Amino acid sequence: MRTTPPRSGRLVSLTARRRRTAAVAWLFAAPFVVSFGVFGVVPLVSSLGMAFTDLRVTDIRNPFNVDFVGFENFVTVLGDSTFQRALRNTLGFVVFGVPLSLFSALVLAVMLNALGRRLATVFRVGYYTPVVTTIVAVAVVWRIMYQPNGLINSLLATVGIDGPNWLGNPLTALPALTLMAVWRSIGSSMVIFLAGLQAIPTEVKEAAAVDGATTLQSFFRITIPMMTPTILLNAILTTTGFMQFFDEPFVMTNGGPLQSTTSIALYVFNQFQWGNYSVGAAGAYVLFAIISIFAIVQFRFLRQRT
Repeated sequence: MRTTPPRSGRLVSLTARRRRTAAVAWLFAAPFVVSFGVFGVVPLVSSLGMAFTDLRVTDIRNPFNVDFVGFENFVTVLGDSTFQRALRNTLGFVVFGVPLSLFSALVLAVMLNALGRRLATVFRVGYYTPVVTTIVAVAVVWRIMYQPNGLINSLLATVGIDGPNWLGNPLTALPALTLMAVWRSIGSSMVIFLAGLQAIPTEVKEAAAVDGATTLQSFFRITIPMMTPTILLNAILTTTGFMQFFDEPFVMTNGGPLQSTTSIALYVFNQFQWGNYSVGAAGAYVLFAIISIFAIVQFRFLRQRT
């Protein structure tokens, strides 16, 4: 049977309608596109160019009169003993904080998943509250708790333990901030884990129970493998957040004592604060490279098990 080709007028009308739809869509998206370009893309490109110049605070009025120095700022950053100490602090914060945060969040998510929906909602709101609470308020409360005569040492004294000066001792300052950061980040990871647990079909677990699988066998052989994409997402998000370790040392210790809590992000902030804009920009891109490496390693490691 021979079909009649569509009329050219109809094609023109359809094309014009699509163009009008696209124009209206771009019109609604224009405020975001413009704001993202002005406040996102332009600063990003500017900071990248800044990292390859000798721009300082005295050059602000004449930013185009600076000299191109190549990778000199990156060499300065990597050779700075303060940055090396900040790198060790940040890596230690990530190595101990991320696994502890993910493990605690997963345990809480499993417990909440076993509760009733109404009761789980109450606990979920409670655990998520620290995430939406301002860091300044949280830092003030924890700084009071960490004082030599604060709540934590008072509780330790009840069992005969003489608590240290948590934030004044270089050996305990970073672990104290790590514990606080873990407590504050558990809520967001727990919500993601809980969503992943609730997405697992109940029929799979019921079939495993019929075949004689125990609760632990069902958890490690069914739940964990099916949760691998969720674990990957949480691992990348948590690691990225912990690598940008800034709020806690800035508010509570200012990087002390003896630079024991100075992070890469705080190092970058201090460089900008001292007027070393080009060095600070280079440090920021070093941090970006480290975060990218961590994300790629985690993605490849966990993707093989998905």
